[in-house]
Amino acid sequence: MKLPRRQFLRLTAGAVALPAASRLAWAQAYPARPVHWIVGFAPGGGNDIVARLMGQWLSERTGQQFVIENRPGAGTNIAAQAVVNAPPDGYTLLLAGLPNATNATLYGDKLSFNFMRDFAPVASIGREPFVMLVNPSVPAKSVPEFIAYAKANPGKVNMASAGTGSAGHFAGELFKMMAGVDLVHVPFRGNGPAVTALLGGQVDILFPTPPSSIGYIKTGQLRGLAVTTAVRSEALPDLPTVGEFVPGYDMSAWYGAVAPKGTPAEIVDRLNREINAGLVDPKMKERFADLAGIPIAGSPADFGSFIAAETEKWGKVIKFAGIKLE
Repeated sequence: MKLPRRQFLRLTAGAVALPAASRLAWAQAYPARPVHWIVGFAPGGGNDIVARLMGQWLSERTGQQFVIENRPGAGTNIAAQAVVNAPPDGYTLLLAGLPNATNATLYGDKLSFNFMRDFAPVASIGREPFVMLVNPSVPAKSVPEFIAYAKANPGKVNMASAGTGSAGHFAGELFKMMAGVDLVHVPFRGNGPAVTALLGGQVDILFPTPPSSIGYIKTGQLRGLAVTTAVRSEALPDLPTVGEFVPGYDMSAWYGAVAPKGTPAEIVDRLNREINAGLVDPKMKERFADLAGIPIAGSPADFGSFIAAETEKWGKVIKFAGIKLE
């Protein structure tokens, strides 16, 4: 029997609505079991602390445990690969960060995944500045004075980093490119040895994070010239930004949550809402301030656009500087 067109459309609409309602119920019930949040760094560092801080918030908000798993190695690619291989069901997340943007160019075809293609952005969490730090023997007390000093001594000013391809290395290379100065890169095996070398005067400048430099700045053992983010840091309110003297300069370590591509939009939206709620919670904001972090809320699309911009930006810096992994 042939149904009238109006009755047929009503039945068809009802059939289409059922899967949507089912998906909504699934998202409302999520999470029904522990969620694994994979971090590509060892325990105790800034990335790990941020994941545990937000993971605890999400555990309390959802009633399910967000388990932090540390899988360091290969510049965070081991962790990323583990998440790529996981089912896209919202139960495996990755703490994304700056290395995921830079690795696209550093590793290129060596990667078995494409970060922009194979991951779904969930939520931005925040950013952390670096500090432009010099040994007191350097006769520069401001960014303009340092630029003038470096230009007067091309190839004679040594810039330390925690290693080739480290975040501090990228901060320095961006500064070199935008300020037009010639600094000699001296990589160390970690931030600790780099700071020790700066204290001893073996190198002239370093771009570390605030937690590893604030103490030395306060005691006068090292001189802070500026922070690298576009806005000043509450942790170091007396320091200007590099961008106040080098227009457009903006560099930060950043954190956010991503999931395997294909994770249901309803689950992504639920996680996004809960993370954004945490970023405006007074106690959470205070904890981030202790880490010199700057909470950055937004939609999944906002975070996706930011990752794309960072990938393009650092790809240009890496090619300009000729950075190659050791």
